[in-house]
Amino acid sequence: MLSIGEFATLTHLSVRTLRRYHEAGLLEPAVVDEHTAYRRYSAEQIPAAQVIHQLRQLDVPLAEVRAILATADPDRRAALIAGHLERLQETLDRTRAAVASLRRLLRPEDPVVTVRSVPARTVAAITAVVALPDVLSWYATAMTELDASVDAGPPGGLYANELFSDGKGQMTVYRPTPVPIARGRVEPLELPAVDLAVAVHEGPHDDIDVTYGRLGAWVVDHALKVDGPIHETYLCGPRDTADPAAWRTEIGWPVFRLA
Repeated sequence: MLSIGEFATLTHLSVRTLRRYHEAGLLEPAVVDEHTAYRRYSAEQIPAAQVIHQLRQLDVPLAEVRAILATADPDRRAALIAGHLERLQETLDRTRAAVASLRRLLRPEDPVVTVRSVPARTVAAITAVVALPDVLSWYATAMTELDASVDAGPPGGLYANELFSDGKGQMTVYRPTPVPIARGRVEPLELPAVDLAVAVHEGPHDDIDVTYGRLGAWVVDHALKVDGPIHETYLCGPRDTADPAAWRTEIGWPVFRLA
């Protein structure tokens, strides 16, 4: 038998932590002296304690740690751990995006903006009302279907203002096409002529919100009014190269000059 201090040394879990795990029913001592209340642990409990230590290093909640230890099914145990790792990855992605945005915000720079007249044109498009959390998954499936129908020119997207202001709005992804195409969800769409204030976002999309903000500030400074859904054109993106540094996304805001 090992004293709680010896067990703490072997497992890198503090005495205080071991007492908390005992109270929570997560790791009970092999023996508790009924007179002195001293806790003693067996050598066989070391692997379980080390598993708990690693899971807590990953911020796995105590309830999930208890569930992982309680199941004898290795597939079930792996699924519980994988679920938490997926949540950690989502948190890491959000943190990385926030850090990228903050770094750019701390580097003042004037965006290169041009105002361009785009003529009316016909595109092959897929359109749906999408909730903001579902944008990436919807975009991926829609673009896969679109790619199977037409492959001419860089793809683009139209994003209703409500998607950003209300968290849900109309999305359209499209590709230019010389002839109308109707296949599955893909339908021909007539895009009207429009004047766009355009800026190109270079690199990964983690800090694309900064480019949006600076383009918007430029529009306000030049007495222009935003009119209609935002246009994006994917000059080079994840579908073209795995190197995020090479990505180029053109952001176009439909505008007209204020009286």
